[in-house]
Amino acid sequence: MRLGRIVAVLAALACLAAAADPADKLANPAQEARAKALFSQIRCVVCQNESIDDSEADVARDLRQAVRREVAAGDSDAQVRDYLVQRYGEFILLKPRFSAGNAALWLAPFLIVLIGVSILAIQARRAPLETTSEATELTPDEVKRLSALKDV
Repeated sequence: MRLGRIVAVLAALACLAAAADPADKLANPAQEARAKALFSQIRCVVCQNESIDDSEADVARDLRQAVRREVAAGDSDAQVRDYLVQRYGEFILLKPRFSAGNAALWLAPFLIVLIGVSILAIQARRAPLETTSEATELTPDEVKRLSALKDV
């Protein structure tokens, strides 16, 4: 139990040591706010499902510095995103831009399911018709037995 507490305290100290260095922040509060807003839109390439704002990976720190450098240089948010997309690909954005390729990726599974359901529906409509037509035809022996039942 005591070892668990020691490990927890050491982990907490490690997290505090990994906190952002105040020297990294931009002097202009408006630029820093813009940079922080951009951090939440950019994916950490190591963590993949975390923004660079939430990640403590070295790559995320480097990306934060690159974003701050671009913002300090006077680039717009769109220019900063374009720079990162050019360098790392569209994957770097947590919310990818709308494009034909992305639309195809998102719509393809729905189209495949729709086609499959359509094929199943067509097959289900045809199957009862085929079995019903065979079931209504009586053999000559069945016709004789049916006539005998009617006469009784």
